[in-house]
Amino acid sequence: MRKLGIIGGTSWASTALYYDHINRGVARRLGGLHSARLAIESLDLAPLAELELSGDWDGVAGIMINAAKSLAKSGADGLLIASNTGHKAYSAVAAAVRVPVLHIADATAEKLVEDQVSRVALLGTRFTMTEPYVRERLEKRGIALASVDPKWMQEVDRIIFEELAAGQVIRDSQRKLKTLIAELARHKVQAVVLGCTELVLAVDTRANVIPVYDTTAIHARAAVEWMLAEQEQAKAAA
Repeated sequence: MRKLGIIGGTSWASTALYYDHINRGVARRLGGLHSARLAIESLDLAPLAELELSGDWDGVAGIMINAAKSLAKSGADGLLIASNTGHKAYSAVAAAVRVPVLHIADATAEKLVEDQVSRVALLGTRFTMTEPYVRERLEKRGIALASVDPKWMQEVDRIIFEELAAGQVIRDSQRKLKTLIAELARHKVQAVVLGCTELVLAVDTRANVIPVYDTTAIHARAAVEWMLAEQEQAKAAA
C-alpha cells in the first residue's frame, strides 16, 4: 500500500472527514484489520486564513510547500491538499516535491463525467467560486458551470469562514444552503458540487432536489484508489 501524506488542518473538521473516509475505504477494500498508511501535516488555519483573506497567496503557498516537503521526507509516496481553497497553491506545491499531488478537481471532474453530468453549480469560498484553479479543471472535461448570484456567493463564503471552518454547524445556515440548492435546481442545474471540504457538514447530500457531489468524499475515494493501485495490480498479475 502506498503511503499518503495529507496537508490538513484547513480546517481540522474536514481533515477529520478525510481520515475517516480514507480509512473506511481501505478497510472495505482489504477487509480484516487493515487501515490506511497516512501522514498528516495539520496546519493552523487562523494565520493561513488571514493570509488568504489579505490576498497573500505567496505566503499561503510557502506554508503549504513546507508542509508538503515535510510529508515527502516522512516517506509519503504521494500527497493531497485537504482543502479546495488550498488548491490555489496546488501548482507551487506540486512543483516543489517529487511525488504526485492528487488534485481535488480532477477527481471530481472524473466522477461527474462518469455520471454524465454536464452542467453544475459550484459552491465554495469566494476564491473557489470565482477563480480558475478548480473551475478550469471541470470546464476542461466539458462540464459547464452555472452562475451563482453574488449575494449567495457572499453568504456561502461567510458560512464557510465564520461557521464551518470553526467546527460550527448552525441550523439557519443549513436552511439557507438547502434553499440555495433548490433555487439552483430551478435554473436547470443538473447537480451541485460542494467545492469546499467543510460544506458537507451543513448539507445533507442525500436530501436535496438535485444530486449533490461532496468533493471531500470524492477526493478521499480517489486517494484510496491511488493508495491501493499497485497492490491490486500485483494481486491481479499473480
